Amino acid sequence: MTDRVERAGLSVAQELADFVEGQALDGLDVSAEAFWQGMADLVHDFGPKNKALLEKRETLQSQIDDWHTARQGQPLDEKAYEAFLRKIGYLVEEGADFEIDTANVDPEIANVPGPQLVVPITNARFALNAANARWGSLYDAFYGTDAMGRQPQGKGYDRGHGARVVARTRVFLDQAFPIKNASHGDVESYAVEDGALVVDGNPLMMPEQFVGYTGDAAAPDSVVLKNNGLHVELVFDADHIIGSKDRAKLADVQMESAVSAIMDFEDSVACVDAEDKVDAYTNWLGLMRGDLTSTFEKGGKTQTRRLADDRTYTAPDGGTLTLKGRALLWVRNVGHLMTNPAILDRDGNEVFEGLMDAMITVLIAMHDLARADGNSLHGSIYVVKPKMHGPEEVAFTDSIFTHVEKALGLPQYTVKIGIMDEERRTSVNLKECIRAAKSRVAFINTGFLDRTGDEIHTSMEAGPFSRKEFIKRKGWIIAYEDQNVDIGLECGLSGKAQIGKGMWAMPDAMAAMIEQKIAHPKAGANCAWVPSPTAATLHALHYHKVDVFAVQDKLKAGGRRAYVQALLDIPLASYRAWTEDQILREVENNAQGILGYVVRWIDQGIGASKVPDINDVPLMEDRATCRISAQHIANWMHHEIVDEQTVMDAMRKMAVVVDEQNAGDANYKPMGPAFDGIAFQAACDLVFRGREQPSGYTEPVLHRRRLELKAQRNS
Repeated sequence: MTDRVERAGLSVAQELADFVEGQALDGLDVSAEAFWQGMADLVHDFGPKNKALLEKRETLQSQIDDWHTARQGQPLDEKAYEAFLRKIGYLVEEGADFEIDTANVDPEIANVPGPQLVVPITNARFALNAANARWGSLYDAFYGTDAMGRQPQGKGYDRGHGARVVARTRVFLDQAFPIKNASHGDVESYAVEDGALVVDGNPLMMPEQFVGYTGDAAAPDSVVLKNNGLHVELVFDADHIIGSKDRAKLADVQMESAVSAIMDFEDSVACVDAEDKVDAYTNWLGLMRGDLTSTFEKGGKTQTRRLADDRTYTAPDGGTLTLKGRALLWVRNVGHLMTNPAILDRDGNEVFEGLMDAMITVLIAMHDLARADGNSLHGSIYVVKPKMHGPEEVAFTDSIFTHVEKALGLPQYTVKIGIMDEERRTSVNLKECIRAAKSRVAFINTGFLDRTGDEIHTSMEAGPFSRKEFIKRKGWIIAYEDQNVDIGLECGLSGKAQIGKGMWAMPDAMAAMIEQKIAHPKAGANCAWVPSPTAATLHALHYHKVDVFAVQDKLKAGGRRAYVQALLDIPLASYRAWTEDQILREVENNAQGILGYVVRWIDQGIGASKVPDINDVPLMEDRATCRISAQHIANWMHHEIVDEQTVMDAMRKMAVVVDEQNAGDANYKPMGPAFDGIAFQAACDLVFRGREQPSGYTEPVLHRRRLELKAQRNS
């Protein structure tokens, strides 16, 4: 039973009240009374509107279901379908051109294209790793991954592999920072003369790329170069294992890597009650105060990780150059759907978690605004708001933050928001979504997985969908990705905000990432998600090759490439003569992914992790990947591509596979052979009751089953 206290008509879990009053408010010019009254007003004034917006989602979905059901077996009449969506208000009229007027945006958001990390806020070590991933060693990234085609051999230092890493890094330096009449691979000395960098007596082809150094000008300890807004530091050390054998004594190449990072309260965490939320809020508070630490054992030694300091150099003119040592941090709140028992309203109902997140994460971020060397140097707080459906919900978010700012004594528009273009009704109305928050928008991005999950659920009655791999090849996805960039540029985001692309989901496949993910900056995205700090360092190579702002200028001049009609092309299966083996393989692949993710979510409270797929390839899994897999099986069952018994057999078979894949985890509880545990039941709920889930979301099932498990353990 949760201990509760009354605050301004709210029933608040004691541990949350203690956190807010004893930690979050400490040092701020906001009283506990003012905070709780602001929270109460937010809950009671905005809660009914929140509920109404969710009811509208269900009403629209019911109308779409009925429309498709009445036309089953008929080819999709695209014009009639579009007209119907306009009639019911799913599609809104696109208004006149405009540009966002978001102000006080930090340069990491507006002016510096680069990688972006997303990490669970509940893991302090991961959060610190992501914040400190602003800088990373290119030598280490090449050496310790498959980026060079293979990984190092043997137990000790692989000198042959190391030599190839050094050579490959010199190729990058020649490409990004060419020297007149020389190559970085052949030179012996770097020096600063009269404010310019000379390399074996030769200047850089673009002398302005040299921006700073440390140590003696005649023999610097390090040299800082800049290309396409990103910095690279060449570190010299004759005593280093690498530098001692390098003719120029170059010991490392430090890359400016994760320019920004998202601290996630949503898809990558499992926060279902006050205990979980306080853990998450505590880590966010540590980041915003700058005092977060994490102590852990590694290699038999105790280590403590903390936030990195800024870096200071001598500028070419003899002045001081200071570079941020940490990524610019966003915080991702939850969406509008879920409630949380941490706070009950005056009628005893759980409050909407998104309202609670808005009030508390912004309160916490006020600690940063008081720091001269903090996260935002321009007085802004950055909040990503996911899973919004259409302009009305974006406008609702804008009004939420206006209330929060007023309640906490902040200037209006202190809070900047990121709009995740991951729900169909947002995609087809994207311009109007941006207009609804045109003074707050500082980020838009695409998210293929959630977007596909919503596509399947929205069009559940239209027919069976293609296999997942073939859905990616349909025309709608290209139109979706192109339109997001094009509309972002139309609305003036270039130079003011981030236009992002989604996650590279294979954290161990860095060679493939280097080959493929360059497509994101080439598409005009000035940020894209990566799964690790190492991946951020390697992805940074792409932003040195591609001038994203030049790409954006070209795209904007060419006009929009995709319109709503292309996004309404439902990716149904045109070929359905699948063999039994093909059907079973698809179902088992989906089932394995669901089970591998859900069992950790329910039993261990792990919201995102590397989960081996059916072929034992590690993939980053979160609720978005779970959503698409569950909806896909539900769609195939509904249209009788596969029957329930076959799916249950596949679930049990794959549960055994997942058990075997996790055999080395001491904290893992096997699902087989009984298949009667809460985790297995949760996975089955997502599949067999998939059509009932609001927008196909996994959160209601996962939260309910996780709370059930926690109650069982505490009884």
